[in-house]
Amino acid sequence: MPVSDPNALNASGLSATETKNLKERKPEAHEEKILQSIKALYSCKPTNEAYEIYTPEAVFHDPVGIAEGVGAVREQFNGLAKLFPRADIPSFRLLENPPSVPKSKILIDQDVSYYRDPKASSPTKTVNSLLTLETNAQHKVTRHTEEWGHLRETTGEDGFLGMLNENRKKFTANFTGLFISQEPPTEKNN
Repeated sequence: MPVSDPNALNASGLSATETKNLKERKPEAHEEKILQSIKALYSCKPTNEAYEIYTPEAVFHDPVGIAEGVGAVREQFNGLAKLFPRADIPSFRLLENPPSVPKSKILIDQDVSYYRDPKASSPTKTVNSLLTLETNAQHKVTRHTEEWGHLRETTGEDGFLGMLNENRKKFTANFTGLFISQEPPTEKNN
């Protein structure tokens, strides 16, 4: 659940207002595979190769769940592909890091249009979000945070309600794992 304060610092260490105003930049060579994989995952076309960008202990945190470990990350995106047979990315901007944000963080502003009916002319929902990808020295993703509208996600550090919300997200991710395979869906309805 995002906080409503646009001045609260999101996962990038900046406010939503600041990240929405960052300039776009060109990717560095080591970022290309990460960006390709992120596009595949958010387009609801996951592949085994797309998950190679993550470390085994990577964490994915979004407004719906907190998935701990690459297996749980796989279950989240494979589940998304089952829920939405089509997703388009009309806007995908790699953002310039200001001096206060380390180069090991990759910032992406994206719009994703999700379709429950792959033949529909308009999406079921379009979501704008900030992706903050924290990487290690081997250029593998250790933490992947998605924040809708660039607004900071609550955590257990936000008091009692934040703790309840964080535990709900972990439960949701674990529950999803009971029903979703770690193998990407083999057939897509296009």
